[in-house]
Amino acid sequence: MLSAMLSSFEETSSAFRDRGVNLHINTIRRIAERFAKRAAMAQQVGGLVCPETLDGRTVVISTDGGRVRIRKDKRGPRTQKGRRRYSTRWREPKLLIIYTVDENGRMDRSFAPFIEGTMKGPDAIFGLIHFYLTQLSAHLAEKIVFVADGARWIWNRVSTLFQSLGIALEKGFELVDFYHAVEHLNQFSNLQKGWKAAQKRRWVKKHRRLLFKAGVDKVIEAMDALCQGRNKKEKATERDYFVRNRKRMRYQILKEQNLPIGSGAIESAIRRVVNLRLKGASIYWLEATAEAMLLLRAYYKAGRWNTLKELVFSTNVVSSV
Repeated sequence: MLSAMLSSFEETSSAFRDRGVNLHINTIRRIAERFAKRAAMAQQVGGLVCPETLDGRTVVISTDGGRVRIRKDKRGPRTQKGRRRYSTRWREPKLLIIYTVDENGRMDRSFAPFIEGTMKGPDAIFGLIHFYLTQLSAHLAEKIVFVADGARWIWNRVSTLFQSLGIALEKGFELVDFYHAVEHLNQFSNLQKGWKAAQKRRWVKKHRRLLFKAGVDKVIEAMDALCQGRNKKEKATERDYFVRNRKRMRYQILKEQNLPIGSGAIESAIRRVVNLRLKGASIYWLEATAEAMLLLRAYYKAGRWNTLKELVFSTNVVSSV
């Protein structure tokens, strides 16, 4: 728990020394990895025991990616000091969050969210989303909103997820984060050569309001009229973002039902789980350690450490070991 709570294994080791216990950082790392591995094994055998269900609740699901540097040893001769040479490429850990909202559309504090991450890519994170929603009986929820940015790796999988869970069409909503959509309006306006800054701001303000109230079709029409001249291809790319996500931009309809139209929860989770623990100057991770820390840190920040302990020491996983 300390390794997930504090900012490094070194801090964890120091905290133990202050209590008169000497544990090397490699020992702490191995314990953390084994603890996380048991949790993953428990998930595979269906060991999650959660007293809550999503029956009758309004559920919000979101996913996004962060950035972590992964250390990988290189082949070939070692350095003069006998150390292995290695590369430190950026990788994108994927994170999920599942939470519920009250009748006013605010996060329901009586239901602790589920947060988890993985280094294994889009299929793996959607596998985790499917696992949690199955365990929580998501098909019994009153409404389910999947909100995220416009990344294709997300939306290519959402409809299949809903179908596999048996979620009725009238209960499931797909939504592109409103504020990401506005960013694309800004990018489109910046491509208009000859416009002054004030003119760009006015255009964005007008079409932001139009996007929310009148719908995306009016915005696409306005963009079509400007997709000419210099930067024509770049403008068309921004317009195509709205065309591709047309059915996921029903902001006024969702707002009238007190449903969220932004993905701030997952962005906050990325910051708390990834940026404040796994990302930083000269911080490099072995992939297995990063995978373990994503799980531990996510459960800790979600306020579900006791759930994780029950998962790790469940009967099913102990017997399988």
